[in-house]
Amino acid sequence: MAAEGYMTRTVISSSVGRYRSPPRSGRSLAHEHVQEHIDLIARHEQEFAEKRTPSERMGDAVAGFAGSMKFVMLHLLLFGCWIFWNSLSALRVWRFDPYPFAMLDTIVALEAILLASFILMRQQRLSRRADERDHLMLQVLLLTEKETTALLQINREMAERFGMQAVVGNKEMAELSEETSIEQVAETIRESLSDES
Repeated sequence: MAAEGYMTRTVISSSVGRYRSPPRSGRSLAHEHVQEHIDLIARHEQEFAEKRTPSERMGDAVAGFAGSMKFVMLHLLLFGCWIFWNSLSALRVWRFDPYPFAMLDTIVALEAILLASFILMRQQRLSRRADERDHLMLQVLLLTEKETTALLQINREMAERFGMQAVVGNKEMAELSEETSIEQVAETIRESLSDES
């Protein structure tokens, strides 16, 4: 399953790098069909990453670094050195922020405000992207529902022509071959959710 192995390695992340599809030799038609979808998704994600403004790129870089272990280790080292330097009695003359470390408190508070802003901006942008994906998924599902309904109607017509009364008289098949009212389904969901709350 070379294509499936490649799928797991090329799951579309928020990477900015160039995406390259694997060579198509030695793969079945089904695998090529799956790979086409992967390539399409990868191109969409790459276009989304490339459309970022310089400020968005900087915000992503800062937020990404803030969520790394390097950031944690750097801060532990910095805070440890800061507290050690300002607590050691032998370095009393060179202390610049004695206990209770008011300057360190101020720096940490300002850093927290800035980091929270960067992270919120990144989350907002990713949320917009998620909304776009949800809208696309909804459109695909609506189209799939219409196509499936049309196929069921064709199957029932063919069954009726060939005298397959068991299929024609199947109530479940008849209900599924009718057009689904999306508005009615949405209203039912809203009523169910309001009843639960």
